[in-house]
Amino acid sequence: MTVNQTPSDKKIESREITFYLPGMIKDGQERGKYPAISITGPDCRLNCQHCRGRLLIPMIPAETPERLIITCRQLAAQGNIGVLLSGGSDSRGVVPWARFCDAIAAVKEETGLIVSIHTGIMTAQTAGRLKQAGVDQALTDVVGDERTAREVLRLDGGLSDIKRTLDALTEAGLDMVPHIVAGLYFGQIKGEYQAWQIIAAHRPAAAVLVVLTPFKGTPMADVTPPDLEELAELLGAGRSLLPDTPISLGCERPRGKKGRLLEALALEAGIDRIAVPEEATVDLARSLGWRVRFQKTCCSIPFLDLVGRQGKVLPV
Repeated sequence: MTVNQTPSDKKIESREITFYLPGMIKDGQERGKYPAISITGPDCRLNCQHCRGRLLIPMIPAETPERLIITCRQLAAQGNIGVLLSGGSDSRGVVPWARFCDAIAAVKEETGLIVSIHTGIMTAQTAGRLKQAGVDQALTDVVGDERTAREVLRLDGGLSDIKRTLDALTEAGLDMVPHIVAGLYFGQIKGEYQAWQIIAAHRPAAAVLVVLTPFKGTPMADVTPPDLEELAELLGAGRSLLPDTPISLGCERPRGKKGRLLEALALEAGIDRIAVPEEATVDLARSLGWRVRFQKTCCSIPFLDLVGRQGKVLPV
């Protein structure tokens, strides 16, 4: 389907789709039950060109192992389903996971929360410790272009750092959910197709596509993200390379009219999951006879039967 077609121009095969509301986002009076925590607070030494630490600011700070345990206890008592653990990197792109492994193990044992981590660059040793601690899934950013890795993500090792991390996660047996940021190289599609190929070679549990969001105060504040045709082609390429892998359209992407068109294109491409959908997209899926489900977690999480776990059944 092109961006100028209406949904009725083409019949989409009946299937099911899950719509998500992550913990950092509020939709009307509803808020997700999968909050994000930063183990470094707002601090990041890597200062990637597209972020400069802005993504960490709205996260809950928990900068010591003890504070992480206390915070997760409180979040579990409030009825949350799980947590996304993230944090800023040092100058090598490494998040200080090693000092938090015992705390994560305690969180898993005491609270039963699902735990996802946003990895950063990682060694096999750290990945193995996180697996032993009970981490449920590892989210990691993947690019397929050397200049993007070095100039935007500021990784001295370039693509080799990213591939080494994917190998480490695979070796550790962690469920891996790679993320691609479309337009990460100053709004250009540059290596995203190669990133799909890198991801496909590592047998991920799922994959997520997001779109560059120009943040104020960063070198990309005035960058124009990729257009809809480019994004539609990129979604189609991912679906072709990963025909049996759940693929999500993640939180960070255009909204409004452009967002509605992008979501319709994602449905056409065969995407399985969409975070924070427009109401028109939910209506479209239903009009096509699809089974529609809702879940208040990150879109990396498969649909859950929560009976007997949190005392509620999703959707709520």
